[in-house]
Amino acid sequence: MILAGRGFGKTRTGAEWVREQVKAGVKRVGLIAPTASDARDVMVEGESGLLAVCWAGDRTDDGEPLGRPAYEPSKRRLTWQNGAVATMFSAEEPERLRGPQHERIWADELAAWKYLRETWDMAMFGLRLGDRPRTCITTTPKPLPVVREIAKDERTVVTRGSTFDNAGNLAPSFLRAIEDKYAGTRLGRQELNAELLDDVPGALWTRDMIDEARKGVRLPDMSRIVVSIDPSGTRGDEDEGDSIGIIVAGKGVDGIGYIMADRTCKLSPDGWGRRSVAAYHEFKADRIIAERNFGGAMVEHVIRTIDRSVSYSEVVASRGKIVRAEPVAALYEQGKVRHVAGMERLEDQMCSMTSDGYLGEGSPDRVDALVWALTELMVTGSNYDIRAWG
Repeated sequence: MILAGRGFGKTRTGAEWVREQVKAGVKRVGLIAPTASDARDVMVEGESGLLAVCWAGDRTDDGEPLGRPAYEPSKRRLTWQNGAVATMFSAEEPERLRGPQHERIWADELAAWKYLRETWDMAMFGLRLGDRPRTCITTTPKPLPVVREIAKDERTVVTRGSTFDNAGNLAPSFLRAIEDKYAGTRLGRQELNAELLDDVPGALWTRDMIDEARKGVRLPDMSRIVVSIDPSGTRGDEDEGDSIGIIVAGKGVDGIGYIMADRTCKLSPDGWGRRSVAAYHEFKADRIIAERNFGGAMVEHVIRTIDRSVSYSEVVASRGKIVRAEPVAALYEQGKVRHVAGMERLEDQMCSMTSDGYLGEGSPDRVDALVWALTELMVTGSNYDIRAWG
């Protein structure tokens, strides 16, 4: 994984890496870019692309003729004399990767992929040929969950570099202009120095706030505990809809709110219903709550079918997600909420919530459930209605 700034030479490095793999005998390579035009214009036809780094007299490591690959744009592929084939894919169409198999993948500008997780997952399912399938990722970093997950994986070798590491090959006027305008700015730190910045500008929650909420947590006796459900249109674990957010939260006798568990899942109604009811009994909750506006009646029916004795309430949203989230985020700033460990995916979503909307993947299902739970437990004078049964 090469996390580097603009002009570092990421494309040239990726193209040379593919050439090295083909010279070594690799026969099936996937080339994935943010769009089909990026794959064509940058990875293949660009100044630093594959056609530029390969040449007619090239040979394999064994001395056999390799040559410059034959390029067939209509078939999205390049073919070398030894039979090696590199095929282009777009991150706008992750389903195109369902089926093809590869020994190597060059993933360019991963952080700019539209369907990042879906495309990455499909690519990994197909990376199964040869004795040691591998991927080369070339990207400018962005604080996205998938990028962080790959960077933290013990199997990943991370190389970092800045725009200025390649100053000898860049126009002096360009370097002066970008340094004058962006040096020391957040955008400059990300795009030039390739820093993987954890905090999103305008985020309602920051990493520091989350870290503080996790420090030295010891659960006290609870005055109230709720299981909050954020329903979605998901039908089951094969569906492409959002997950069902399920958060367990309590208010301690010390007046502090505690996020005790994240049981979010992508299951059938019976599956997530049983998961919610199990959490209700496990934590001895006094209520399950769910938003009425999107599936609340359905949630109640699912819960009642599984266990009619459960105490259930529905909440009605009369304001947008961000407006509802702001007073809850204020509780974190005031040190009034604590987290148990092991809820990284919830915390990633929280740090992607900004005053302009959600910047993460899909829907903030976990955050929505958390906001409803803490609103029920901690926020007073909120503009919503509660109707309870049982």
